[in-house]
Amino acid sequence: MPDGAALDLFDRKILAVLSRDGRLPITEIAREVGLSKSPTQARVRRLEREGYILGYRALLDPAKLDREHVAFVEVRLTDTREAALSAFNAAVRAAPEIEQCHLIAGQFDYLLKIRCRDMRAYRDVLAEVVSNLPYLSSTSTHVSMQAVKDAAL
Repeated sequence: MPDGAALDLFDRKILAVLSRDGRLPITEIAREVGLSKSPTQARVRRLEREGYILGYRALLDPAKLDREHVAFVEVRLTDTREAALSAFNAAVRAAPEIEQCHLIAGQFDYLLKIRCRDMRAYRDVLAEVVSNLPYLSSTSTHVSMQAVKDAAL
């Protein structure tokens, strides 16, 4: 049920609670959504099984990990046929320096989010990783001065 039509109000409340804090005990989730423990636990398992919940992860502090520098890179390709897009996608997935990659409808083909230590480290990533991506025509970098809202943090 990819459109979410099968989700009722309790399911949506459970998803909202878990998206805020995935480590909450079932008893706390149940209290927040207004159900008892057993039905809440059954609903969470069903939401996991049906793919609404893809997994759980720790949110890391980029400052403490010396990865505060964020650059967004517009990428234009020389070829946008399916084989070229597939090759580009595979190369991006293999590059740990690239935190996010989005295929864009607009004046460029992809938008990359790269997080690293500082501008010097970014220049290295640009020269050694981004510049070697297949079918690359050109790039344009935008450096973030401050994250005003970042739902991943």
